[in-house]
Amino acid sequence: MSETNPAVPAGAAGGDTAAPHRYTAALAADIEARWQDAWEAEGTYEAPNPVGDLAGDPAVVARPKKFVMDMFPYPSGAGLHVGHPLGYIATDVYARHQRMTGHNVLHTLGFDAFGLPAEQHAVATGTHPRVSTEAAMDNMKRQLRRLGLGHDQRRSIATIDPEYYRWTQWIFLQIFNSWYDETAGRARPIAELVAEFETGRAVPCTDRAWAELSAVERADVLSGFRLAYASESPVNWCPGLGTVLANEEVTADGRSERGNFPVFKAKLRQWNMRITAYADRLLNDLNGLDWPEAIKLQQRNWIGRSEGARVDFPVEGGDERITVFTTRPDTLFGATYMVLAPEHGLIDAVLPAEWPQGVKEAWTGGAATPADAVAAYRKQAQSKSDVERQTEHKDKTGVFTGAYAVNPVTGTRVPVFVADYVLMGYGTGAIMAVPGQDERDWEFAEAFELPIIRTVRPPEGWEGEAFTGQGPAINSANDRISLDGLDVAEAKSRMIAWLADEGIGEGTINFRLRDWLFSRQRYWGEPFPIVYDEDGVAHALPESMLPLELPEIDDYSPRTFDPDDADTEPETPLSRNEDWVHVTLDLGDGPRRYRRETNTMPNWAGSCWYELRYLDPRNDRQLVDPAVEQYWMGPREGVPHGGVDLYVGGAEHAVLHLLYARFWSKVLYDLGHVSSAEPFHRLFNQGMIQAYVYRDGRGFPVPAAEVEERDGGFWYQGEQVKRELSKMGKSLKNAVTPDEICAEYGADTLRLYEMAMGPLDVSRPWDTRAVIGQYRLLQRLWRNIVDESTGEVTVVDGPETDEAVLRALHKAVDGAGQDLAALRFNTAIAKITELNNHLTKAGRPLSRDIAEALVLLVAPLAPHIAEELWHKLGNEDSVVHRAFPVANPAYVVDEAVTCVVQVKGKVKARLEVSPAISDEELEALALADPAVVAALGGAGIRKVIVRAPKLVNIVTA
Repeated sequence: MSETNPAVPAGAAGGDTAAPHRYTAALAADIEARWQDAWEAEGTYEAPNPVGDLAGDPAVVARPKKFVMDMFPYPSGAGLHVGHPLGYIATDVYARHQRMTGHNVLHTLGFDAFGLPAEQHAVATGTHPRVSTEAAMDNMKRQLRRLGLGHDQRRSIATIDPEYYRWTQWIFLQIFNSWYDETAGRARPIAELVAEFETGRAVPCTDRAWAELSAVERADVLSGFRLAYASESPVNWCPGLGTVLANEEVTADGRSERGNFPVFKAKLRQWNMRITAYADRLLNDLNGLDWPEAIKLQQRNWIGRSEGARVDFPVEGGDERITVFTTRPDTLFGATYMVLAPEHGLIDAVLPAEWPQGVKEAWTGGAATPADAVAAYRKQAQSKSDVERQTEHKDKTGVFTGAYAVNPVTGTRVPVFVADYVLMGYGTGAIMAVPGQDERDWEFAEAFELPIIRTVRPPEGWEGEAFTGQGPAINSANDRISLDGLDVAEAKSRMIAWLADEGIGEGTINFRLRDWLFSRQRYWGEPFPIVYDEDGVAHALPESMLPLELPEIDDYSPRTFDPDDADTEPETPLSRNEDWVHVTLDLGDGPRRYRRETNTMPNWAGSCWYELRYLDPRNDRQLVDPAVEQYWMGPREGVPHGGVDLYVGGAEHAVLHLLYARFWSKVLYDLGHVSSAEPFHRLFNQGMIQAYVYRDGRGFPVPAAEVEERDGGFWYQGEQVKRELSKMGKSLKNAVTPDEICAEYGADTLRLYEMAMGPLDVSRPWDTRAVIGQYRLLQRLWRNIVDESTGEVTVVDGPETDEAVLRALHKAVDGAGQDLAALRFNTAIAKITELNNHLTKAGRPLSRDIAEALVLLVAPLAPHIAEELWHKLGNEDSVVHRAFPVANPAYVVDEAVTCVVQVKGKVKARLEVSPAISDEELEALALADPAVVAALGGAGIRKVIVRAPKLVNIVTA
């Protein structure tokens, strides 16, 4: 079953002697190449700025503006398949329509060009990542240009350009040199905090004045405030790849997505972004964004705001306290044991030298001492991903620490365990376990024979499992407080107040959101503009030293280790270039020896702010001119936080990219660098183009283009294969490239087909055989204006007088215009097709005004053929900047509609009436109709229900 060469009508790919001027793939290719060259030479899509290097025609700038963006593409060496351009074509159609309706439209596309695939290619081939990345970008540019996308090429950028990542480094330094003032609710320069310390503000964690602290001590204090800071952080360490991995790069079974190597939990000194300081604002400001509710929900869940209490459990025999966060402080009376995450920093401090008397053997893991037991368990937990550790209903594992804490409400001693179902990434990394009210705690308690006390009364007959529902409190009283009989909300409130009065806890808000791990042990990423002095204190490079460029190196490979050896540490590629790492610099206090940071930034960095560089790409003096940023992205009516007018991309970026970009925007806003507190006001997620995958008996994909369909089955080289619908991709052998479709039919046909397949936000299967429908639409459009034998235009001068034609035109203009503005491209194409068919069936030459309106109507969707026909009609300007047709309301409204008249619920008459008829007029017409009079037969009328213009219902007495 070929996916790439279906039956094509005569003349599709080449000429036709009977019709030498027919619209064919060859003619389409010629038209498309000529107009792409012309648009580029004439700067057709260049959008002027109000000021600066890209300032242009003031009349254009005076129009309402529209900033339209696609999510940053990564330039894959495999090139594009037809699924990739779906969003790019959609934004192009929308941007073209907005230009034609009087907007100054900024639409461009750059490349998110740092990334692990290029680095791994360099490791395998020895080719510099820049070489392969630039080759991939060139190929992608060629493919996108062939689609006729109307991008302002002056504004295109790539994150690997040093003049781009100079500003990425500059933004990092703004974040590094800032702190979040909770009182003011915004970021402020760190220098202002230092000034406060110098003038008497208390210095945290010390009883000495700021002036008495050493440089190292001051740096440690400030690190606790900075929005970008280095610390010992739990990371996903993959010895087999020699690098730390992000959570999304680790599979559910704790292995690397790339290479399938074991991944372990480790602690390494890493750069972090204090995104948690913005948790409330990131949550609250979602309300002002025009985003799909599903995406907002994912962000809210990721941020994970929870109200509850922090409670201190004293550890027996020492001064340590285990602090827990709980959303159910009302269940404290049922806390019968505690659990620490394996990574918790307090574990070593509470471990006794020996097991206490009478400890159960099942609690010790068979180890001689608590330290041995915990060490063995930690090693076991290292090999599990967070997802695997949190899997519901899996066997609960853990080990006793040998320590006991005291329940501050009951005064009873509770054993302290280490178990991997508790994560450091949530709350405090410690829990009070209440098995009566928590399913996972119940399972653990049963496995380790721990007490279970219910604190909420379950329904009658409930037994054998935890009860997590609502009910009155039970078993929850001592001589100082009683919760018994209270519902959950009342019990929570009373317990929080009591904890505060007793000084053993307080009500608080917790967030699931963790600080953003910002280091990667790779070469192909932005270097940090940070150096360390001999004391290990981090210093920011001055702006004059930016960009700090990547050095040339001979070996791009991170040092890899035995994949099963967790006790190793990364050796980054940059660390091997001694001349680059160790440098003498003058940072303002004379020449000194420094060591550069040898981690690089993650590939998220460049995509956190690229919308700003699109605005002012040539500005080498500042991140963006304030007037330019205000014009394109500033707050406006209905857009309280500012941002891009339309941002289109896949739903897979629902959390990380969008959350990180929002965080950077808010910091830049707080520091006064931008007027927009949000990067993207309106977000639209396009669906996915899917394709059939054919698998042989082994389950391996076979080339889809070589599969035949016969006898109700699918066959490849004589073997029957199975078909399933999946994503499109090279590895699945079902990819169809846009180059193939453009060669077979032309780019305009591909554009129309992708937009006509279904609603933009819905996934849909690709079927090359169906492309022919849109190809035929363009052929009919061409024939309606051009004689296929002579190539001459067939239109006639003079206004159109046929009312049926005028009604068909203006209804299409009205409907398609609304659809294009609302991203309903499939229904817009349906309306244009209906109009074109109506004009074809008329069987006579089109009048010039109808022909021109038809061309303008199709121009956003099929710009090449529209531009060609526009000029054949004698116009000298570009169709790109012509006004979109305006519908005449008189022709849009139906001339007459059918009104149904019912008597006793049965239809007795149908009346042709004006759509504008009033209820009173329609009632009079209905009662006077002979068929209605006969049906009434003189009976009295009790009631007449009128729904003008379509219904009259007469109820008799």
